[in-house]
Amino acid sequence: QVHLVESGGGLVQSGDSLTLSCTASTSGRPFNSLNIGWFRQTPGKEREFVAAINWAGRNTLYGDAVKGRFTVSRNANFNSVQLRLDNLKPEDSAVYYCASTTYGITTYSEAYSNWGQGTQVAVSS
Repeated sequence: QVHLVESGGGLVQSGDSLTLSCTASTSGRPFNSLNIGWFRQTPGKEREFVAAINWAGRNTLYGDAVKGRFTVSRNANFNSVQLRLDNLKPEDSAVYYCASTTYGITTYSEAYSNWGQGTQVAVSS
């Protein structure tokens, strides 16, 4: 069982930065063995892949809309995953979710089996 919790969302202005965190409580498989993805969703739209990082922190993937502006990383103790959002734009406004997968990192949300409740990011122009 993996229980994920996101934090760090908020209301910011265009061009600002935020750092989101994903922490977990797990029974069985440790968090530092899980590949973690970030997705975002706005009302009426499909969930969009943002970024992913593998269990070792060595491999990452980014969605085209955020490449070069967002950075995903794992902390030194491997007990949380951060998503740094730089140069935010109004179109980045969404609920951001982290999710875990035991498969390799992927852009496909169907591969992720555990999801957090999300954290809201709102960017004003």
